[in-house]
Amino acid sequence: MAAVRPLLPLTGVERLQHPHYRPNSTSRRSSPSQVWHSLPSAAVAPEDPRSYYSVADRIVAETPNAILANQYHNPNNPEAHYQSTAPEIWEQTRGKVTDIVVGMGTGGTISGIARYMREHGHDVRMIGVDPIGSLLYDAWKHEGSTDGLEAFTYKVEGIGEDFVPSTLDLQLVDDVVQVDDAEAFHWTRRLVREEGIFGGGSSGAALAGALKAAPNFGPERLVVVIFPDGGSRYLTKVFNDDWMREHGFLGVDTSGLTALQVAKSRGFPTLITAQEYDSKVAVITRMRQHAVSQLPVVDDSGSVLGIISEVELLEHMLANGHHSVDETISELINRDVSVRPAESPFEDALADILAHKVVLLIDDLHHPIGILTIIDALEHMASVEVQ
Repeated sequence: MAAVRPLLPLTGVERLQHPHYRPNSTSRRSSPSQVWHSLPSAAVAPEDPRSYYSVADRIVAETPNAILANQYHNPNNPEAHYQSTAPEIWEQTRGKVTDIVVGMGTGGTISGIARYMREHGHDVRMIGVDPIGSLLYDAWKHEGSTDGLEAFTYKVEGIGEDFVPSTLDLQLVDDVVQVDDAEAFHWTRRLVREEGIFGGGSSGAALAGALKAAPNFGPERLVVVIFPDGGSRYLTKVFNDDWMREHGFLGVDTSGLTALQVAKSRGFPTLITAQEYDSKVAVITRMRQHAVSQLPVVDDSGSVLGIISEVELLEHMLANGHHSVDETISELINRDVSVRPAESPFEDALADILAHKVVLLIDDLHHPIGILTIIDALEHMASVEVQ
């Protein structure tokens, strides 16, 4: 398989310098802190007065000597990449580049590079990357038509659109790969952690797309991946664990969580208990009423004696058919149950979970206030991002 090697301002094929760094676009999803006391929205149609496009048009109309770069329809956008980015890639790879992976937003980067390669007879495959939620992937499949297509919200910024900009020539694109927000942000964080490349979300998306396309690359291929943005604008988003968790891209951090917090994370109600001299039929009825399979058993003062489970009840009744269900559960109590303070760290309870499958959690008075089961631990740990 060919190596996927990024071309960046600071790193790239042959560790080459890129002195004229040009981001593909300023995302319509980037929220400026203040634009003439207006906060444009990305969650509306382009023609809506609140959209980024309409707000930009209004500001230009109201501001003397202002100009609108019009990146979605300005032919100078792809032309800049035709004149600079494309020949630089060709020259610095010594004409060996075979595939170029580019995130698609305004389309200026991919269109300008692709047109240069075609017009100069260079057999280079152009691979676009589009976030799930954008309609550019489907528009490419429909030869540029957007009839019946609909975009929906996504978080990665700088790429993707809900229309096809005139600066994007989809006929020059050989393939388009879709990536989701989670993939984009996962690779954005890995880039800085493992490679020291401080890119933004669209850089992570480009790498995610390149890796998805990688099975089609043979060992003879030289692949260039363009990372168009820096990470400094995303310190409060992609690189912020709280923001990532809030949006479901990062699992809950178990460090600092107590055993009781994990036990209650599945949303079960107040703990139901049994007493040593309760009858078997009473305990079975209580389990059925509350849809539980085991109950802590307490003495008259409320202190823990052990635990009784439906498995023990069933085994006892099958093996001892002559016993009455009106008999007490005293002899069926598992008194060898693991008991741990409820506020102890979750990590400390894992060994007990593995050994006993269940841990009773107690307060300072030795009263049970929770049950931590192996399924609680499994479900909780499965929600944590694998680093």
